[in-house]
Amino acid sequence: MKAPNDAYERARRLRSAITKYRTLQHEKDLSPLSPEALDSLKYELARLEEAYPELTTPDSPTQIVAGAPVSFLKKVKHIIPQWSFNDAFTEADIRAFDERVRKVLWMSDIHKTAPAYDLELKIDGLKIVLTYEKGVLVTAATRGDGVFGEDVTHNIRTIASVPSRLARPLDLVAEGEVYLTRSGFTALNLLRKQQSEPLFANPRNAAAGSIRQLDPKIAAGRPLGVFCYDVAATSESFPLTQSDELAYLAELGLPVNLEHRHAGTLEDVFAYWEQWRGAARDAVDYQIDGIVLKVESREMQETLGHTGKAPRFGIAYKFPPEQVETIVEDITLQVGRTGKLTPVAHLRPVAVAGTTVARATLHNEDFIKEKDIRIGDTVILQKAGDIIPEIVEVVKELRPENARTWVFPTHSPLCGGAGAIERVPGEAAHRCAVAGSFEQQVRKIIHFAGKHALDIDGMGKETVKLLMEHDLISDFDDMFDLTKDELLELDGFEETKANNLIEAIGAARRVPLDRLLIGLSISHVGEETAYLLATRFGTLAALRAASAEALAQIDGVGPIIGTAVHTWFAQTENQALLARLEKHLKIEKIIAPAQGPLSGQTVVITGTLPTLSRDAAEALVRKADGKAVANVSAKTSFIVAGENPGTKLAKAKSLGIAILSEKEFLKRLGA
Repeated sequence: MKAPNDAYERARRLRSAITKYRTLQHEKDLSPLSPEALDSLKYELARLEEAYPELTTPDSPTQIVAGAPVSFLKKVKHIIPQWSFNDAFTEADIRAFDERVRKVLWMSDIHKTAPAYDLELKIDGLKIVLTYEKGVLVTAATRGDGVFGEDVTHNIRTIASVPSRLARPLDLVAEGEVYLTRSGFTALNLLRKQQSEPLFANPRNAAAGSIRQLDPKIAAGRPLGVFCYDVAATSESFPLTQSDELAYLAELGLPVNLEHRHAGTLEDVFAYWEQWRGAARDAVDYQIDGIVLKVESREMQETLGHTGKAPRFGIAYKFPPEQVETIVEDITLQVGRTGKLTPVAHLRPVAVAGTTVARATLHNEDFIKEKDIRIGDTVILQKAGDIIPEIVEVVKELRPENARTWVFPTHSPLCGGAGAIERVPGEAAHRCAVAGSFEQQVRKIIHFAGKHALDIDGMGKETVKLLMEHDLISDFDDMFDLTKDELLELDGFEETKANNLIEAIGAARRVPLDRLLIGLSISHVGEETAYLLATRFGTLAALRAASAEALAQIDGVGPIIGTAVHTWFAQTENQALLARLEKHLKIEKIIAPAQGPLSGQTVVITGTLPTLSRDAAEALVRKADGKAVANVSAKTSFIVAGENPGTKLAKAKSLGIAILSEKEFLKRLGA
């Protein structure tokens, strides 16, 4: 499939932005974007290139190792070319990786058994390459661009855990990671703050900044450590497995992280990842951002080989990021109990901190202006405890030409009275000029989701209020953006309840036009009028285009209802609401029967029928080309009476109107 034009432009902008921020991180030890946000950009680019291979360029960040050596340090050419792991973020990514591994091994005609994996913690630090000759450390170099690194031997020698001499006089190239302890990072930033020096963004940058210095006293004064994890070259026999490699490195006296595990199945992988993404992650004094899977067998590793950038036998399985990138698709308002209005960004759904979200709070007008957030922007999203996340910043390098500035409206249907909005004097907040609309909006949403309209089971009063209080919904369309993860964070929602509500919302995405019209709370439009309008116009577009005069001339509508309907559709806020709803809904046409068994007849349903609900009975009346009404009058053709019919039965008897049972009613319909 050929890539669309917007995919070419998006890929170009992503390559440019990633290259810029990777250069700052790997060459300047600066992080204007968090490493997690940068990972998110790289992941999007990788998915784009996977979907459209023609987008891949030789200089794409997915194809080359980041980090040219700095000019003030001596360059070192690596004996063994260096690489970096590709990243995985989901179980699906890991299953796809495992499938690729199995496919290559099977095609090799050598390996017909399923691979096992060694699982190691992914240390968030600076890759280091240690070269020993006859057991003596001769060079310590950074990864650099994979071909050339920086000679940082003078600084690595200050780390007590790195031996100057191995246990045996062999030649060895070992790869590992330099890290700064988390406690040391906190102490270091506290000291820098006291000395009015810029703070390090994260332990990784602090470790890199310590090692890439000319003066070894800087590294010597900081709590640095090293974990070695791979044998790149040895003058002795290579260990047969990845686990053996770690034991071999430790035997030689090199520092090795003893926390690793054998995985015979992918379920073992997922269990280990779950273990370390939680409390265990905070129990160690070094920063980890995931786990690393490596095919256990060295022979299999050699069969799988490398791409130009990464090994095919391993992958980094990252923890859920606290920051990710996504796109602002729209901006709408939420109303609170006091009438305060909060702008909310509707986002391309994205996983952050282990949950899927589709919206973010924008706080107020000043926040939007300060961040310069526009519809269409790529933004960095952060979740730090709240159910609804917030936008940290805009990645302006990725701003499309058609990005739209959002202006705070002067009126909103979320407000009472005429819907006027006012800014609170001396504050950044806006509120409804006529307050007290929260409960009104709750009732409108309940009606929209009710059995007469979209019939969303589980969207009752308490649920709607709970969702509104947590700023998850404020208008009809918001419920279609709800995710299971958001629901599970609310009190009273467990797995089954959350699943049921999401399924009910999904089922409501197909809705007959008349049921939608009922749900919109248009003045004077009940079930009968909604059915009449739906069958008369067929589509929402045709009804929207109808003039007040045309509507008034329809039998059963008249000038009052016609004006109300036309006015509702003419309002800008309602047009915007419908546009948002149409993105979520499949609106079905209602075709009135040309001639039915009840043509020209008016019917009242009263009491409890044996098998039919009142709604179902009235629907059958309309389907038979009859008119279902609520009250008995001289114009009523007949009533259908069940148990406890009330006064309607007595009135029908007094007027001499025919009274049918459910069975007689169905017989008249020919059912």
